[in-house]
Amino acid sequence: MPQPLTEQIRIDHESAVQHAGSVARSTAFSLGWSDSLAERAAVVAGELAGNLAKHASQGVIYLQPLPPGDAMEIIAVDRGPGMLDLALCLTDGYSTAGTLGGGLGAVRRIAQEFTIRTERGTGTVASARLAVPGRPAGDPGLGAVCLPVEGERVGGDAWRIDETDGVRTVVLVDALGHGETAAEVARAAVRVHRRDPSRPLPEVLTALNKGLRHTRGAAVAVLRTERGRTEWCGVGNIRCRVVSPDGTIASVASGPPGVVGWNMPRPMVRRVESPPGSTIVLHSDGIDDRWIRSPSPFLLRLPPPLLAAALTHAHRIARDDSTVLTIGTRRTHDL
Repeated sequence: MPQPLTEQIRIDHESAVQHAGSVARSTAFSLGWSDSLAERAAVVAGELAGNLAKHASQGVIYLQPLPPGDAMEIIAVDRGPGMLDLALCLTDGYSTAGTLGGGLGAVRRIAQEFTIRTERGTGTVASARLAVPGRPAGDPGLGAVCLPVEGERVGGDAWRIDETDGVRTVVLVDALGHGETAAEVARAAVRVHRRDPSRPLPEVLTALNKGLRHTRGAAVAVLRTERGRTEWCGVGNIRCRVVSPDGTIASVASGPPGVVGWNMPRPMVRRVESPPGSTIVLHSDGIDDRWIRSPSPFLLRLPPPLLAAALTHAHRIARDDSTVLTIGTRRTHDL
C-alpha cells in the first residue's frame, strides 16, 4: 500500500485544538499503540495546536504515520509572527494558558524526535515524531506531505520508499484526475513498484507502464540514492530540485511529456548532483513551481521534514492533489 495521506487540520478556532488531539489519538490507535502512547500523541498535537491558536496566524497541523508504519509525525507550521525567544519557549514547564500540557518543553520531552525553526516576521515550523519505545521515529533525512484536493478524502498522489542494504528508492506517483478513480491508479502503481523496487530505474518505469496499461495513467518519478550517488528517472510533470547547503537551488529537468500506462516515452536516467548536506525536493504539480523564484533563506535552511511542510503550506494549489518529498543526502538532524 502507499504511504497514507497526510491529515491537515487548520487551527483557525479554539475547537481545532481539541480536534488535533483527537486525530492524533485516533492515528495512534490505528498504529496499534497503547492507550498511554496514544494519549502522549494527543498531548503533543494539542500543545502544538494550542500554540498556533494563541500566537500564530494561518496555522496548520499536518499529522501522518511514518514509514514503515509504526511511528507518527505531527507538524505545526504558520505564517508568523515567529518566536522572540525560542530557548525560553523550549524550557520545560514554560506553557501558554489553555494548552493541554507543559508547553513546547513538554513536546520536546515527550517526542522521540523534535525539530523546530522560527524567524521573526516569517513564522515557525516544528516537527514532533513519536514511536513505540525502542523503535526509530522514522528517517530524520526524509520529509513528506501528501494531500488530496481540498474537500476530498482520497487523491491520486501517492509515494513509497524502500531501503535495502543502504540503497534508498523513492517513488512518487501523480495519477491523472482526482478522487477515488485516481486513487485506484496510485495504489496500483505502488503495488507494482513494491514487487521489485531494486531493479534499474528504467525497468521500474517499464513495469509501471505495463501495470497501468488499463488505467487512466499517471506521471511518475523514481529517485535512488546509493553510496553517495543519486539517480532520477521520471515521466510527466513531477519536479526534482536540489537545495544545496549554501542556499542555491539546482533543477533537474522534469520528465519528458507522457503518461505512464498510456504513451510513455523511453525512460532516461539522470544523475542528480547532490553534495553532502543538500536536500533533494520532489513534488507533484499540486505545488506551485514558482516557489523556486525567490525563496527565503529561512525556507532553504530548513531540514527535510520541516522543508516539506513549509513548501506545502506556502505553495500548495488547493484544487489539485499535492505531494512534497524531501530527501537529505546524509542522515543528520538538529534538535
